[in-house]
Amino acid sequence: VQLVESGGGLVQPGGSLRLSCNASGFAFRDYAMGWARRIPLKGIEWVSGIYTDGTDYYTNSVKGRFTISRDNAKNTVFLQMNNLKPEDTALYYCATLLGLAPPRFGSWGQGTQVIVSS
Repeated sequence: VQLVESGGGLVQPGGSLRLSCNASGFAFRDYAMGWARRIPLKGIEWVSGIYTDGTDYYTNSVKGRFTISRDNAKNTVFLQMNNLKPEDTALYYCATLLGLAPPRFGSWGQGTQVIVSS
């Protein structure tokens, strides 16, 4: 299993970024996928998940601002992040999603850094 994230960077508050995660080594279309983030001094926080049927879920702090999607033909999952806030600054990870109650992850990528600052 290999998950490779990209798309992070430095953005001003109110800006947007689109994260991508390219997957290989497993049957991507058969797996739920998710995004989590590591916030300095706060630990890991689940952000969003998407099931194989496209049903999506979000943690409350990003609802209405973030959108998760997947392209099974390209083995890729995306996280569109709009109206970014400084508190969104984190290392964002893509992972296979084993469940949501509570959020449980399987394989992880290496992460992509997002910094929201003016």
